[in-house]
Amino acid sequence: MAADATPSSVAEVKDALEGAGYLADEPAALVAYLAQRLGKPVLVEGPAGVGKTELAKAVSRATGRELIRLQCYEGLDESKALYEWNYRKQLLKIQATDDDSLEDIFSDEFLLTRPLLQAIASEHPVVLLIDEIDKTDQEFEAMLLEVLSDFQISIPELGVIEARTHPIVVLTSNNSRELTEALKRRCLYLWLDYPEVEREMEIVRLHAPEIDDRLARRLIEVIHMVRQLDLKKPPSIAESIDWARALLLLGADDIDRDLFERTMSIIVKHRTDIDLVAERVGAKLGQEGKLDLASGS
Repeated sequence: MAADATPSSVAEVKDALEGAGYLADEPAALVAYLAQRLGKPVLVEGPAGVGKTELAKAVSRATGRELIRLQCYEGLDESKALYEWNYRKQLLKIQATDDDSLEDIFSDEFLLTRPLLQAIASEHPVVLLIDEIDKTDQEFEAMLLEVLSDFQISIPELGVIEARTHPIVVLTSNNSRELTEALKRRCLYLWLDYPEVEREMEIVRLHAPEIDDRLARRLIEVIHMVRQLDLKKPPSIAESIDWARALLLLGADDIDRDLFERTMSIIVKHRTDIDLVAERVGAKLGQEGKLDLASGS
C-alpha cells in the first residue's frame, strides 16, 4: 500500500502487514483497516512482548509512511512531546540585535519540534507511535486530547498548527494502569495477548524459515510452559524468535534439559526467574529425558 492509498478491504491490510513481516490476526487487521478508513487513533493494550509496538512498525512499512515514535516514560512533559523553544539561540539573537530592530524570536526558526508536533506538521503522511502511554500520568493524557481529537496543536506564540496530512496514530499500553475514559473514547481499541501455539509457530517460521516443524513446535510448547509460571517478565514473541535462531545456529534438533539450561538466558532475563524456570521447566524436561530412556525410545 502506498502512503496515500486507502485500503479497500481488511484482507488487503492483512496481506500488506504479512508482506511487511507481521502476521496479523483478524482483529488486528480489522483495527488497522478502520484506523486508515476512519482516521481514528488506535489504542493497543496487552502484556509486554506481544507485538503491540511491532504492529505500528509494520503499518509504517506496509504503507510506506515514515514512523515517528514518542517513547513515553514517567515524568514525560509537553516540552519533550510537543515542542520547546531554543532559548540559547533566542538569547544569542537578542544579544546580537539592537533592541530597535529585534526580530520576533518566537518564530519557526527558534522552535524545536518534538514527535507530536513533527507528526502534525509533516508534509507527508506518517505513522505516529505513542509507545507505552500508561507510563505517563492523566495530565499528559489530557494534553493529548487536542492532538487525537482535532489533529492540531496550539502554540500560544504562533497560534494553532493544524495537520497538513492525516497521521495514522497508534498508542500502546502494557495495561499497568487504567487509562482515562476521555482518551479511550477517541480511540479504536485492540487487545493483544500471547498467541496460541499454532499461531506462534507461524510467526516463528516467518522469521526463522529454516526451522523444521518438529523443533518449532517443541520450542513454542516450552515457551508456553515458561509463560505459565509467575515470572517478572514472561518471554516475548521476539524472544521466541531469538531462541529459534539461536537453536538453528547451534544445530539443535530437539530441546533437552541440558540445551534448555544452556540457552535459557535468551528467553529469561531476570535472575529470580532463571532459578524458577530452571527448577520447574528444566526439571520437567529432565524427567521427559528419563522417560525416553526408560522406554527405549
